[in-house]
Amino acid sequence: MHDAIVIWDLDDDPDGNVVHIAEHDLTKDDVLDALNDPNMKTDVSRSSGHSISFGATSDGRFIAVV
Repeated sequence: MHDAIVIWDLDDDPDGNVVHIAEHDLTKDDVLDALNDPNMKTDVSRSSGHSISFGATSDGRFIAVV
């Protein structure tokens, strides 16, 4: 397993990634869990062209992280 590095925006930035994930009932820990999931798969998003990773949170939710 590797430790994912995520650059987080300020927690109260209305346009930031922390607020965005909270709108999907996710926390920073949920995102890091998914990115560090040993079964995580990474691909390229067809809509944005950015990397997209699929992994599980510690409570078993399967999420996509762009």
